[in-house]
Amino acid sequence: MIAEASRIVVVLHRPQRLVNIAGSIRAMKNMGLSQLRLVEPAEYDAHDIAGIAHRCDDILAQARIVANLDAALADCRLVVGTSARRRDGGPAPQSPRDAAGVIRATARDATVALVFGPEDNGLSARELDRCHALIRIPTAPDYASLNLAQAVLLVCYEIAQHEPAPAPVPLRSTPPADAAQLEQLVAVIEQALWGIDFFKAHLATGMMRSVRRLIYRAAPTAREAALLTAMCRETLNALRRRDARPD
Repeated sequence: MIAEASRIVVVLHRPQRLVNIAGSIRAMKNMGLSQLRLVEPAEYDAHDIAGIAHRCDDILAQARIVANLDAALADCRLVVGTSARRRDGGPAPQSPRDAAGVIRATARDATVALVFGPEDNGLSARELDRCHALIRIPTAPDYASLNLAQAVLLVCYEIAQHEPAPAPVPLRSTPPADAAQLEQLVAVIEQALWGIDFFKAHLATGMMRSVRRLIYRAAPTAREAALLTAMCRETLNALRRRDARPD
């Protein structure tokens, strides 16, 4: 049993088939996890799922269906995406086994999201930008595609098998910012940079991806994120006051 199970959340983003939701729930139950969030499922019927995922009513009873990824991740301190896609500019991918330690350590006192994308194309580049860490399941290079429930099972298995180290003595007096606070900070930084004409339009996406990575590595506290957000907002307000002055 995973001691931190109540704070590890499986997020299925736009799952397309009910049978894969049911299979994912069975995988969670096998590994002692119970927190499920579904973002825009293409089909969902709790009765039909219960007929496939036997004796998993406790997970179904707690499952949340949310309107978008922001709602699914807002209270999470660590967001771990899963993808077989190779990309530049994001966090270095880890195997489930290598990622299990930080997942369980963070889940001692904060919510961790494990994000799985839709069955056809997985998480998009924009959705992967929202992830603080990335898991890639080692597979044969010529056939990397996994069934959604298989992916959930493999990731949850490695987390369940990991033997966590003793909890470290906390060094911070305030908790780290959660995903909603980090996203708010990223958004206001981008607004401020547009306000001072920092971007060349075609470079904005890549630059903001680098800014995200910097913020994720820094892991600011909630107080620090609020301070940086307030600084950027004041910069925007100063620019607006300047532009509103008559010549």
